[in-house]
Amino acid sequence: MKVMAGIVEPDSGEVVVPPGKSVGYMEQEPEMAGFATLGDYATSALEPGELYKVERAAEGLKFDPAREVATASGGERRRAALAKLMAEAPDLMLLDEPTNHLDIEAIGWLEGELGATRTAFVLISHDRAFLRNLTRATLWIDRGKVRRQEKGFEHFEAWRDQVWEEEDMQRHKLDRLIKSEARWAVEGISARRKRNQGRVRALQALRDERASQIKRQGAAALDLESGPKSGKKVIEATGLAKAFDGKIILRKLDLLVQRGDRVAFVGPNGVGKTTVLKMLLGEVQPDGGEVKLGTNLDIAVFDQARAKLDPEMSLWDSLTGDPEMRVSGKADQIMVRGQPKHVVGYLKEFLFDERQARAPVKSLSGGEKARLLLAKLMAKPSNLLVLDEPTNDLDVETLDLLQELLDDYDGTVLLVSHDRDFLDRVATMTVAMEGNGHATVYPGGWSDYRAQRKSDTPEKDEKTKLSKPKVKQDAALKAGLSFTEKHRLEKLPAEIERLEAEIAKLQELMADPELYTREPLKFRKATEALVQRQEKLAAAEEEWLELEEKAEKA
Repeated sequence: MKVMAGIVEPDSGEVVVPPGKSVGYMEQEPEMAGFATLGDYATSALEPGELYKVERAAEGLKFDPAREVATASGGERRRAALAKLMAEAPDLMLLDEPTNHLDIEAIGWLEGELGATRTAFVLISHDRAFLRNLTRATLWIDRGKVRRQEKGFEHFEAWRDQVWEEEDMQRHKLDRLIKSEARWAVEGISARRKRNQGRVRALQALRDERASQIKRQGAAALDLESGPKSGKKVIEATGLAKAFDGKIILRKLDLLVQRGDRVAFVGPNGVGKTTVLKMLLGEVQPDGGEVKLGTNLDIAVFDQARAKLDPEMSLWDSLTGDPEMRVSGKADQIMVRGQPKHVVGYLKEFLFDERQARAPVKSLSGGEKARLLLAKLMAKPSNLLVLDEPTNDLDVETLDLLQELLDDYDGTVLLVSHDRDFLDRVATMTVAMEGNGHATVYPGGWSDYRAQRKSDTPEKDEKTKLSKPKVKQDAALKAGLSFTEKHRLEKLPAEIERLEAEIAKLQELMADPELYTREPLKFRKATEALVQRQEKLAAAEEEWLELEEKAEKA
């Protein structure tokens, strides 16, 4: 993207911008030296009559133009850089992770602006919903090549998987050809040395071609291990209230979190989501109400501020220096889920190379810091995971893997995120914090919350509005099921139907008698996938029967 913007010179080739056309680039780390305020920076290239454009963008992106550059956070500086670019409206906007440090409301505003603009733009983003809603073509950068498809991100994964499948097939054919030619070379070359030197050279060329093929980089080898089971009731909050410096964070919240729940907290930045998490964990005392924690809790926290990472400490020392990970008498090993493991080997599982092991944490990118924190988090068993904005800076493949791990995790999850797609795929319950202390509990993820919110009838009486979730929950309990169990019972038939369809598809694939000999790797993966889905189907059917019986007994 920096090459496209003219900031970095290419080693070869050229970048052509037609006369009269302008290109603008939103930097990850904007340079603001010489400007007193964020507004001064954002309006620096505008005419006096255009200053309103920055004011409008500042309102949508939620930053104060009067904020001094010296006291502005990294997120505020990035939002000012984005406002500057949008106000200047070049012919081509190059947007590098524009949704980082934006809350869901600001992401929605930006999505609306970009959806309506006639200006061309190129995005780098790991926000699936944002990409799906805005893109019409995809540039895929993979192992030094840039491929282009004239379809948006919604079609990317099917395209990627097809390319990889074709690669695997070609590699398999190449391996068989090399094996065949190598056998000929051993058995027949001595009798026909002069006549077949060309064939020997061809064999070497095949070997060189195979050696030059770059291995695809896999996703980080994430793994979660649940600790001993917690009690069925994990957290019970009643009448929870909190204010800071006269600002109301929470008026009243009744929340029951049971083992296995995935509870998402959503709302604008600054509304108090992290404070509520800390109250639920007993780290911050409420002004009113009470929190009861369940029994046998083993808590692991992914910290939004990355506070557990010392920027001056090396990656090696970050792991070996953790008392919970230290192996007595072994300076180069750490304890990973009860087993000693070499520190570099473990770092490689999270896509760090050997050279980075001794580098300071401050040299890492945002995504690398997130992966290092996940490495620390996942080394320890737990039964209550607290994930405060874990999706910031993570690539799409790592997000996919994290979501799959959370699906299979036996414990309970409390989650804060602005990634709408991730919330939809993970959350079974959503606590919507909409400002002025209002917090409402909805079943399901982000899309479920938005659909229910639209269908809610406006209430004149604020107290009636705030008590609605509790009434719903009490009704569910009288029916013999908890609020979460009732929602789960409604979701299970569709999940069972999906698993049955996937099993049928895999069985159809494996019915091919030549699959094992033709594509042994594909056969093995299909077998593993079939076993996994059959286990999930059995568990889902058993869960459905238990919930149905419980509802009937009530």
